[in-house]
Amino acid sequence: MATSPIRIAVDAMGGDYAPHEIVDGSVQGAREHGVGILLVGKPDDVERELKKYDTRGLSIEVVPASEVIEMGESPATGLRKKKDASIIVTAKCVKNGQAQGMVAAGSTGAAMASALLYVGRIDGVERPAIGVRLPSSTSTHCLLIDAGANADCTPEMLIQFAVMGNVFMHNVYNVETPRVGLLNIGEEQGKGNAFAHTAFQLLEKDERFQFIGNVEGKELFNGSADVAVTDGFTGNVALKSAEGVMRMFGSVLKSQLKSSLRTKAGALLAEPALRGAMKEVDSEEFGGALLLGIKGICVISHGGSRARGIKNAIRVAKEAVLADVLGKISKQIQEGIEVHDHA
Repeated sequence: MATSPIRIAVDAMGGDYAPHEIVDGSVQGAREHGVGILLVGKPDDVERELKKYDTRGLSIEVVPASEVIEMGESPATGLRKKKDASIIVTAKCVKNGQAQGMVAAGSTGAAMASALLYVGRIDGVERPAIGVRLPSSTSTHCLLIDAGANADCTPEMLIQFAVMGNVFMHNVYNVETPRVGLLNIGEEQGKGNAFAHTAFQLLEKDERFQFIGNVEGKELFNGSADVAVTDGFTGNVALKSAEGVMRMFGSVLKSQLKSSLRTKAGALLAEPALRGAMKEVDSEEFGGALLLGIKGICVISHGGSRARGIKNAIRVAKEAVLADVLGKISKQIQEGIEVHDHA
């Protein structure tokens, strides 16, 4: 008997370009990645977009949701007042087993809150964390975790972030023994504040992953570590700073290449290399960040995601389901609890 395809629920109403870019990316994702798609949103709007594409042979179903939590809206207020919001219905699709994973490009806060409230945490996980795979100058990419889910953390939370990041990089990206580093202001042991000192000592003692010590911000992009753990406040500042630098560099480069006939001619010759380089740092290519630690796969895409970003977010969700990231994180977390109980 043929097995059912993996199904991914997509919030069709979330993001700056919903629903047209979300539906487009979902159709591409269903076709290229062979998954079933549940498009959650206002049926008339979603169906209108779907009619633009040839969906014969694809497993795409529209799941009705009558409300939308807007990007600038308070997540707490939105979840309380809009019980039929598309992001809530998307999370419920995972909770009730209709889908194995979800993709959301709308409000990050609403996506996290919905996943936490309706899907729930893996047993033993104190706080879910956002893991973002960063671009790199080498073939090795680094997972930054936490990248914004928890502004206030205890050092003990970083142990769970390390475990989850280690499992993800090993099972989804086939890194045999991920190198786990602590994001800090210097490489030497003893650098940083009291929080960093305590976290270092705890990470150093844990045998579930390979801890390589402190890593500086500049080392997030040169292949020095496969996983970098930090609190969500610091991680989000680092992530947004990197995004800003990349945008600034792209803008300056484009301006310089158009500054004279000679640079325009050089740009034409270098176009293939430039296109490849920009692809390496394009957030659309990475698809989105994973909210690790909940009982379902949740990929949070950039609010400005276009169709390609959604298609790649669906790919990330599928890869995480196939790799049984949830089961393996749960096992590792339980092992840590058992060791602590017997200590």
